[in-house]
Amino acid sequence: MKKPVLNLADAQAHSGSSGAYFEYSMAELAEGLGARSIGANVTRVPPGKAAFPLHHHYANEEHFFILSGTGVLRVGAETFDVKPQDYIVNLPGGAETAHQLVNTATEDLVYLAISTAVLPDVVGYPDSGKTGVRVAFDQLPASRFLLQDAAKNTVGYWDGEDGEAVAGIVGTVRPGK
Repeated sequence: MKKPVLNLADAQAHSGSSGAYFEYSMAELAEGLGARSIGANVTRVPPGKAAFPLHHHYANEEHFFILSGTGVLRVGAETFDVKPQDYIVNLPGGAETAHQLVNTATEDLVYLAISTAVLPDVVGYPDSGKTGVRVAFDQLPASRFLLQDAAKNTVGYWDGEDGEAVAGIVGTVRPGK
């Protein structure tokens, strides 16, 4: 049996940044133990930064537990101060559930992030007006598709569906005749 315990110091870690306001380091917890339905990591955000853009999930629920540091939680159009030992629940839904933790202090903001692992997941990014679809948790960027919201619903469900392939299969015989 594989050991079902992982110490934070032994967790696989990675980091990322973009521009002046996004930066994080993350220690993966659940994946290293073989978890399939729930993800967990410890995320560290430097002062004056956010780990990720404001976003909302249509399929997944995310929970955060503040371990150290302080900051602001954005949810929809509202903001809430957060501090150590605060527990946060972000339910799936539309832009009104969009969330983001921002470190507004002078020390790192560190939190435990736990989420369901439902795929595919559709993720909205209200600040940048885009939507992403994620079909796997690895193989980025190939497993994520992003589009500008302006391109959404620019074609109808039946657009381009002329039935030619069906006609080739059934020939001139029509069912029921």
